Amino acid sequence: MNRWVLLEHKILLSNVPDIHYDFLVEDHSDCYTWKLYEIPLINKGFVKITRQPNHRLVWLSRVEYQLSNNRGFVKRIDRGTFSDIFYDQDLQVLKIILKGKLLHGLLTINGNFCQLTKNN
Repeated sequence: MNRWVLLEHKILLSNVPDIHYDFLVEDHSDCYTWKLYEIPLINKGFVKITRQPNHRLVWLSRVEYQLSNNRGFVKRIDRGTFSDIFYDQDLQVLKIILKGKLLHGLLTINGNFCQLTKNN
């Protein structure tokens, strides 16, 4: 169905919040997942990311959720649909057009970086 979601993930470490973002892209039976260290903004350069193990589809519909074993709290901050342009898992390259409120445009993931640009 070509859905994606951006989750804010807060973990409390010694009373100091560690915040990153989980970006999930629907694939047939689960979601490709990346950890983003900041939110990519249109035409504002590259953002560091790390590929994560695939997540379950249920994360596409959750709004807020307290994780078990002190793994933190997640809150959905954006979601939408995408048009798949190109994905090569071996080369770690993904190019998709996102249609969301916060993330809207062409997202390019290349290795450990991503960039959001205006989609013409």
